[in-house]
Amino acid sequence: MASHEQEHTDEQNEPHSCCCGDSCSTSAPPETIALNPRAAGDELTTLRVAGMDCPDEIAAIERVLKPLGGVSEIKANLVAGTVTIAHESNVTPEQLIKAIGTAGLKASAAAPGNEVEHDHDTGRLRLVSVILSGGFTGISLLLEWQDIFAPYGKVATAVLAILASGWLILPKAIRALRQRSLDMNVLMSVAVIGAAAIGQWTEAAAVVFLFALSELLEGFSVGRARRAIQALLELTPETALVKRGDQIQEVPVEEVNLDETLVVKSAARVPLDGVVLSGESAINQAPITGESMPVEKKSGDVVFAGTINGEGSLEVKVTRAFTDTTLARIIRLVGEAQGQKAPSQRFVDQFAKIYTPAVFVVAILVLLSGPLLFHGAWLEWIYRALVLLVIACPCALVISTPVSIVSGLTAMARRGVLIKGGVFLEQIGKLKALAVDKTGTITEGKPRIQQVIPWNHKSEEEILRVAAAIDTHSQHPLAQAVVKYAEEKKIQFPRGENYQSKTGRGAEARIDGHLYFVGNHRYVHELGLCTPELERQLSEIEAQAQSVVVVGHQPHDGETGDVFGILAIGDTVRANARAAIALLHQAGVKKIVMLSGDNQRTADAIAKQVGIDESNGNLLPDDKIARVRELTAKYKHVGMIGDGVNDAPAMAAASVGIAMGKAGTDTAIETADIALMQDDLSKVAEAVQLGRRTVRMIQTNIAFALGVKAVFLALAITGHATLWMAILADTGATLVVIANALRLLRA
Repeated sequence: MASHEQEHTDEQNEPHSCCCGDSCSTSAPPETIALNPRAAGDELTTLRVAGMDCPDEIAAIERVLKPLGGVSEIKANLVAGTVTIAHESNVTPEQLIKAIGTAGLKASAAAPGNEVEHDHDTGRLRLVSVILSGGFTGISLLLEWQDIFAPYGKVATAVLAILASGWLILPKAIRALRQRSLDMNVLMSVAVIGAAAIGQWTEAAAVVFLFALSELLEGFSVGRARRAIQALLELTPETALVKRGDQIQEVPVEEVNLDETLVVKSAARVPLDGVVLSGESAINQAPITGESMPVEKKSGDVVFAGTINGEGSLEVKVTRAFTDTTLARIIRLVGEAQGQKAPSQRFVDQFAKIYTPAVFVVAILVLLSGPLLFHGAWLEWIYRALVLLVIACPCALVISTPVSIVSGLTAMARRGVLIKGGVFLEQIGKLKALAVDKTGTITEGKPRIQQVIPWNHKSEEEILRVAAAIDTHSQHPLAQAVVKYAEEKKIQFPRGENYQSKTGRGAEARIDGHLYFVGNHRYVHELGLCTPELERQLSEIEAQAQSVVVVGHQPHDGETGDVFGILAIGDTVRANARAAIALLHQAGVKKIVMLSGDNQRTADAIAKQVGIDESNGNLLPDDKIARVRELTAKYKHVGMIGDGVNDAPAMAAASVGIAMGKAGTDTAIETADIALMQDDLSKVAEAVQLGRRTVRMIQTNIAFALGVKAVFLALAITGHATLWMAILADTGATLVVIANALRLLRA
């Protein structure tokens, strides 16, 4: 019985044709920082950056780091508030922090395993500044409307308003200009200075206040998504009770060693991954797997950090260090996923790079064309040009996509579904067809021998002896089922020699000097041992949705082969498989196809039982890949669900690979684009629904932001928009798209 995933998977039973066929610090001026020019990028440093709440800050960081020798790659994570730099080993974090400081941002080292941590105190000064600016702007407007103390009163209060918030904008604008960049700080600064120059002091104050307010609220909104990730970190206790000798000591979790014994009291959180040594209790695994019901744990069972113990007390042997627990890997995956830009985000970023300079050019053309071509007043057309500059700010457009993506990723992580980036969240949201493996996906993957059918006058004991002697080499579930059954029957069997697996067919080995085989329907046909009687028997078994394993003597060295018997092996269909398939159809998946190496009759029977549209049996691994490619050619967006190992090639061929994996096994997390922390197909339907909602959210936000820009561009050119209206519209659009995106957290 085949050896690994490919020998004994469903493939073991393929039939065959019948036998016959913040602080944004302004402290230091820019300076040259010399780093080693031979950048090998063999070190990674992650820094927290205060006040990195907008893509312009990311661009500023890249501008100061990219020209420096010794730095090979920069990855900024807006929502996590971190930047990761690949650099040569002799470039120190202090040098990188100093370089980022020249961009007007304050960086500090991120704690290991805590990259999403954020300093909430850095915005206090900014908050006070914005409040003062708003107060002075309100007074200036009141003085202008009441026409008292004019003109000196409104000018004085407007100047105070500009100074109160202007220090947050002007230094960044100067740095951007020095780096030959045209960012929103430059646009706002030009608009404010221009408005003041033509005597529109109150409007200049309104622009600087509303822009600073927008930045402040944007920072708070991004912080909301940031705190959602931070909540994952808080699942793990800071200390653990460790048995050391005759004492129980409270020790920081990061100081607990592997193989030490923990004491987990009732109602306490499990501090580290481990295996239960003694005690029984029900564990609430919802924080890790999203399971709604507690799971009973006893000696030998695995428990995970961050889960909640029930009424019992447990002693647990530590199997993973603090930085390598399942929860820590989830947090790292969510953090890394945010750094992978989805197609819509890449589009928006590229669009913004063209859009902002283009509107700046349009503003200059408007300024010149009005007076020169239409003989308009210079002050009036300068004002229109300034309004255009304010409208050119792309923040609402750029910020909406990453916040939508991280909200969706975090929402799914809470439900035990790990999605490795916005790319795959968008892909599953566009899913039109889905291919699913049978064993371990639709079925439990825990097969058991249902019937032993002797053939050619052989005994049941002889059949099981040969089959177990061969299958003792294999770790595949079907092979293990055979060995386990033989042991239960107390049948003594040797270990076969010269074992060889036959991919997608079975296996062979020598026993007592003779060559024997275990194989599926296809393999028996290839050996020329299939007869009409055997075919009828195999067909009857397959019609009952059971897998067949034929045991026999291999033709060799002039000896005629012989069939000893048939093992009928049954697997249990997952209890919620039919409901999950129905949910996938309801979520908009048009075609669901089961791909199996098992015989076609078995595949058809199981597919009909759970409501799958189409089943394909008799498939070798290469056949599965070909079928996935056919689906991709027809439906474009295709997913493949498997166990993360034997179906990896087919999963790689699909638009998105989804791995079933109880509590996210290492292989599932490593090989798939999406990993299920529990073996629950309904989670795939949830992911599809959330993915569709995320895609709609992104499209809505982009359309809304562009629509607002288009309306105010037209109003500005025709002279119907004022500076404060433009900045208010931009601020409002930014807040609307962020608030809309954050709704995904409540999905």
